[in-house]
Amino acid sequence: MEWIMSRAVTITGTRSTAHRDLTSYAELFSRYLAPFADAGTCFYIGGAKGIDSLVLLWLAGNSEARITVVVPGAVQQQPAEARQAITRGGARIAEVVELGAQELGAPAFHARNRWMVDRSEMVIGFPLAGARTQSGTWYTINYGAEQGKAQLIVPV
Repeated sequence: MEWIMSRAVTITGTRSTAHRDLTSYAELFSRYLAPFADAGTCFYIGGAKGIDSLVLLWLAGNSEARITVVVPGAVQQQPAEARQAITRGGARIAEVVELGAQELGAPAFHARNRWMVDRSEMVIGFPLAGARTQSGTWYTINYGAEQGKAQLIVPV
């Protein structure tokens, strides 16, 4: 009898990524995402710029994991960088979920993040290094903690 293990992981992270080069992010993702990135894992990724787009492209090129992109409104409302990453992810993206928010503000982004965490066993966060701020990344990490989800926090 063969057992197939599956897990779901929410990815959250800063939109401010220009302070590191792409090689640095690839090394971080290889170290901290690769152990989870097998065919039995579904990653939920918010379709934003920054970490979301970088992780999407890394997973698409370096894993067999299932990728689900979740946006608060519609894909066409996302920044150009994020839309390009979704296009480049192409056939490697198993599903794009558009939650249909009319206004893209903090409430819509928080609702998207809760939607992802509620469907996951684990949250992997890539917050901006330094003090904990009132960012969407920390909101998502803290929401995961409140829900009893496992966490891996990798400051960038």
